[in-house]
Amino acid sequence: QKIVVGETLPISQRPMKQYNIPSQDRKYKKKSNSNNLIIIILLHKFLNLTSQRTTTVVASASRTAFLIPKTATTTTTRFYKFSPFIATTTTTTKFNMSTDDSSEKNPFKRMKLNESNTPTKSAKVIGTHSGTFQADEAMGVWLLRQLPTYYSSKVVRSRDNSVLDTCDIVIDVGGIYDHSKLRYDHHQRGYDERFDILKEGQEQRITKLSASGLVYRHYGREVIQCFYPNLSSEQVELVYRKMYDSFMEPLDAIDTGVEVLPPDSDVKLQYRERTGLSSRVGRLNPRWNEVDDITGESPDPDARFELASNICGDDFTSMLVQVVESDLPARSFVEKAMKERMSTDASGEIIVFPSGGLPWKQHLYDLEKEMGLNEDEDKMIKFVLYTDQSGMWRVQAVSVEGQAFQNRLSLPEEWRGVRDEDLTAVAGIKGCKFCHAAGFIGGNETFEGALEMARVALAGKGK
Repeated sequence: QKIVVGETLPISQRPMKQYNIPSQDRKYKKKSNSNNLIIIILLHKFLNLTSQRTTTVVASASRTAFLIPKTATTTTTRFYKFSPFIATTTTTTKFNMSTDDSSEKNPFKRMKLNESNTPTKSAKVIGTHSGTFQADEAMGVWLLRQLPTYYSSKVVRSRDNSVLDTCDIVIDVGGIYDHSKLRYDHHQRGYDERFDILKEGQEQRITKLSASGLVYRHYGREVIQCFYPNLSSEQVELVYRKMYDSFMEPLDAIDTGVEVLPPDSDVKLQYRERTGLSSRVGRLNPRWNEVDDITGESPDPDARFELASNICGDDFTSMLVQVVESDLPARSFVEKAMKERMSTDASGEIIVFPSGGLPWKQHLYDLEKEMGLNEDEDKMIKFVLYTDQSGMWRVQAVSVEGQAFQNRLSLPEEWRGVRDEDLTAVAGIKGCKFCHAAGFIGGNETFEGALEMARVALAGKGK
């Protein structure tokens, strides 16, 4: 549960994650048993929630950030319009009160901020352009604000050079890219900056760096270390590259006009994706006809920009947690399975994981290159075995790198879409549970059964 200290934005400007409850005149007040935490929840008595007033959380002034009680009880009451009935839900949550910073023991654990390690608010000023905003500068501002030098810095949005000249650092405006002068724009004629680390087989990145890409180029490693200070330098580099490839480059591409498909491609897009970060940030700009219900004026674009920047930060942090806390630890399991592949099957084309759920594909591709297996198609891994949450053994085909639906070798065609006893009869293997209609995954009651399914597929080459 996200706790927001002090006032929050109006409902129309508020991110859904805050779960604040708007109010008109009903109050529920609860005082916790510890840490002087008072939660004041303002509740609406109608089902159609339209008020601009918001939940406020008031914490003791003896601590910064927020104070978490050992147990928090939240009661939500809904008053239904035109109905005498009242629905009440009570939720009790217990919190881990350990003061040990587990990041000191586990480099893959995010550092917890407290009074001793939270940077003081910086007096420096970040400048960017006014008017319509995009995910580019909203992300760049958030990245800078994570650094001790610019921690929670004030942002000035202007296109007036005399105003921008007073800022300590300027992004996405001004027509200058000069790291020594702390100026990071990408709109000037002749600009051709690209990310320094190339993808496999690339001679040059296709995507030019936007302003947030420039910020990430120079400060990305430091941002990563702000969250995970105990990563090794090698791990930081791996995270730095993966975060650009999987998260930052799409923002650069959208902002600098790189299409998903090459202009000369014969492939026609089947649909347009409008749920990504850039689209969500774009929709936060005040609409041409949008009027605040209370003030009767257009919403404050600077307040919307702050919201957009926070949303960018939420997405960046979510991806960073995935990369550091899930992807990195998984590499050792994939590497072990790769090294033991010959003991799993003499072909060397089948590997086994102790359990499912770990992200393995990119590690497999990378390790194949490191081990030289990618140079011979017959040595490349074709199937991966693991158990799912129910304990069923799965046999999954490895997809062609860069392709979501094309497999190196699929399960036999005659198995596809068949289940249970029918599949057991068709395959001639005991314990078969299912085979997906696309042939990319199947299931068996036992490890031996799943292994045999993979072996039969290898023998028949997916026919």
